[in-house]
Amino acid sequence: MSMDMVGRTSMWSAMSAQEERRFDRETVRRILAMARDRRWWLTAFVVGSVVVSVLAVATPVLAGRVVEAISRDDGRTVTILALLIAAVALAEAGVGLLVRWLSSRLGEDLILDLRTRVFDHVQRMPVAFFTRTRTGALVSRLNNDVLGAQRAFSGTLSGVVSNVVAVVLTGVVMASISWQITLMALVLLPVFVLPARRMGRRLAQLSRTQAQLNAAMTTQSTERFSAPGATLVKLFGRPAEESRAFAEAARRVRDIGVRSSMLQSVFLTALTLVSALALALVYGVGGAAAVAGRLDTGDIVTLALMLTRLYAPLTALAGARVDIMSALVSFQRVFEVLDLVPLVREKPGALALPDEPVTVEFRHVDFAYPAASEVSLASLEDVARLDARGGEPVLHDVSFTVAPGRVVALVGSSGAGKSTIAALLSRLYDVNGGAVLVGGHDVRDVTAESLRRTVGVVTQDGHLFHESLRSNLRLARPEATDEELLDALRRARLGPLVESLPEGLDTVVGERGYRFSGGERQRLTIARLLLARPSVVVLDEATASLDSGSEAAVQAALDEALAGRTALVIAHRLSTVRDADEILVLEGGRIVERGTHDELTAAGGRYAELHRLQFRPSASTPTPTPASTAPTVIKESAER
Repeated sequence: MSMDMVGRTSMWSAMSAQEERRFDRETVRRILAMARDRRWWLTAFVVGSVVVSVLAVATPVLAGRVVEAISRDDGRTVTILALLIAAVALAEAGVGLLVRWLSSRLGEDLILDLRTRVFDHVQRMPVAFFTRTRTGALVSRLNNDVLGAQRAFSGTLSGVVSNVVAVVLTGVVMASISWQITLMALVLLPVFVLPARRMGRRLAQLSRTQAQLNAAMTTQSTERFSAPGATLVKLFGRPAEESRAFAEAARRVRDIGVRSSMLQSVFLTALTLVSALALALVYGVGGAAAVAGRLDTGDIVTLALMLTRLYAPLTALAGARVDIMSALVSFQRVFEVLDLVPLVREKPGALALPDEPVTVEFRHVDFAYPAASEVSLASLEDVARLDARGGEPVLHDVSFTVAPGRVVALVGSSGAGKSTIAALLSRLYDVNGGAVLVGGHDVRDVTAESLRRTVGVVTQDGHLFHESLRSNLRLARPEATDEELLDALRRARLGPLVESLPEGLDTVVGERGYRFSGGERQRLTIARLLLARPSVVVLDEATASLDSGSEAAVQAALDEALAGRTALVIAHRLSTVRDADEILVLEGGRIVERGTHDELTAAGGRYAELHRLQFRPSASTPTPTPASTAPTVIKESAER
């Protein structure tokens, strides 16, 4: 390893240093368990690293013997030694490539393992986890921390092993030639190492500040470059202020970059200077010894070449602790995500729901949303301490039944628990008391795949991924043909729109579907539902975003989708649920009324009051326009 390379490696170690943390034996145990799974690869990697270090030491020794042979006019020996040096160089290059391949294989295999484990684990987390977690922090665990853990195998391990072997072999060879010169050469090492450690701490501080500023700029640009964020900035006319804030952070990053660059340059210059001084010492003292006849000329050359190979690994080992601690921190941050226990888990031996009409039943259901400590981490929320609130009951002894072919509507004030009921039916959460049954089976006893196939949901926001129309629709049925996709789009009254698109089903919808209007996005989610053909349908204001011209057409498609199916409708606008077979009125997490529209209106209770408030003529409040029948799952934040 060259002086320049080891200098930059040491600087990287300092700049990537984290705050000191307690040495976690459990973390080390888990790392060793991962290493045992790859023990044969690791063994080959370590052996290869040792061989490379031995070959690196052999070259200076042979070079010294060449000088001695030249001084004796022994041409045959010079030729043999030159061929040996060439053979050592070829062997070192070949084994070095093998070690590099082993290092890459180990590192990339670890990245694959950790990334897939984290991704799969996060997908099993409840919705409450995602409503609390900063997306950027979670993505950082999946990328930056996984890469940091990977460096422990492919970088730190390789560096420590090869550098220890190189230092031991080089020191033994140098001491065997002249232990006095070896000691004098090492005297200069503290002159470099001690200031370098202080400089490393300063660089680490600058690096942390720079990382924070970069994170702030990334957050600002990510939020402002999204369609909703850009619209908000333009509506409030603040582009200039946003630009000034971004430019100020960018200027600070520039200044820190200049200071960091100069510190690195000073570091590298100091390393080169100390190495040159030590080399001068070897030449001076060793040369005097050679003139006096106490050393051979070849020994001086060997000592000089060895010295250049001694300072680099010694300096790298001085920063090994930083590398190890950084790797431990990365592993800890990955493990703490993997250690979060999903609240909703599939039971071993779970049953598969049949593909047939089913009854939905809520039987004496009680529910409270989980506390933050059960579903999240303070580091993922970017807070010092998790919110201690939680466990407040949201639903109290809720019981009702929805038979196949019938439509049951849920109405009530915001926060009454309507969306919570829909979330429990989809098993986004599990009940605290009672049971939710689909087809006579507790949802906790059935497979997640069969429940998703049985229960279809159209959410209020109609979310779409930044992918093609085909990919978004196939979330419902991955095996669907293009003909089936087009049929679902036509039934959702989107046929003419898709036919007008130059790329058809390959058209990318844009982030959150913003390349389409709100009504078009909602109809795409309806098409996805029609494609899925679930036995149970949950709707959330499915036609709320549609214009009056397309509302009737889409309502006809919804009527087709609801025919013969179990339907649960969450409604804010009472005009959408007049024709429901049964209306449930929720207040404070309890069902306070139930019946048909006419029955509840005649009863003069809470439903009648809500109806009067919505349809009362007012100079300031226009009479609501009837929409369609059947809306569903409101977001948790709106209900709580």
